Amino acid sequence: MEKIALVTDSTADLPQELIDRYEIQVVRNLLIIEGQSLRDGIDISREEYYERLPRFKPTPTTATASSGVYQELYETLFQRGAKTIVSIHPPQKLSGIINAANIAAQAFGNRIHVIDSGQVSLGLGFQILAAAEAIRHGASLDTILRLLDEIRGRVRLVAMLDTLEYIRRSGRVSWARARLGNLLQIKPFIELTDGDVRSLGESRTRTKGIHRLREFLYDLGALENLAILHTNAENDARQFVKTLQLHLSSAPLIINVTTVIGTHVGPNCLGFAVLIK
Repeated sequence: MEKIALVTDSTADLPQELIDRYEIQVVRNLLIIEGQSLRDGIDISREEYYERLPRFKPTPTTATASSGVYQELYETLFQRGAKTIVSIHPPQKLSGIINAANIAAQAFGNRIHVIDSGQVSLGLGFQILAAAEAIRHGASLDTILRLLDEIRGRVRLVAMLDTLEYIRRSGRVSWARARLGNLLQIKPFIELTDGDVRSLGESRTRTKGIHRLREFLYDLGALENLAILHTNAENDARQFVKTLQLHLSSAPLIINVTTVIGTHVGPNCLGFAVLIK
């Protein structure tokens, strides 16, 4: 059986227990805070980061690990016996990660398949877990690549932001720059689809917004997997789960979203990523 190694980066938001179970290789992205470069999820905790984020001057920025970091990891995996590597990452439209991985992959001919997931957080993570499970069951490379194509069409990610300010500041979402939502104290809804951040409207209050978020979720029908995503809003996330009336084969994951994503959406967000049946 051909040994296939799986690589992703820290925007996938996978819990460490799953990373260990499936031997997934995770490259850490970088936060630039007051001139210092910190590794996402290692050099500063998510809780501390979100608490301090509104007070940082200037606002932190994010950076991708270099292509050299990816090349070194790929080389190590081949030395350990991998014949092929599948490297799955967030969309090219939102991040330079795919570019770094592609540059690194060029050194190894056609032995590395770099995949644009079109998603972040568990929208990306669910794709990786499906590939990991397929690898564990001895699936061929072609089967895994077809599976990823199929699953990508069944992933949805929706979030309610506490303010438009951070996503406007990031400069990566053109429609957000023209909005004055933060002045009106509205709670904007966004959806990520194939790398595009779309507006799904807004709510005047957080309570009404959470109710609407639940309606968005119910409208998707039967679900295979669910993750509740938040940026330091764990109480809201846990309360949200308690109110859900869904038939799921496993309990929803509750994820405090990685700082590299949170930098662009801000603290106190609440959302979900799902894999539709």
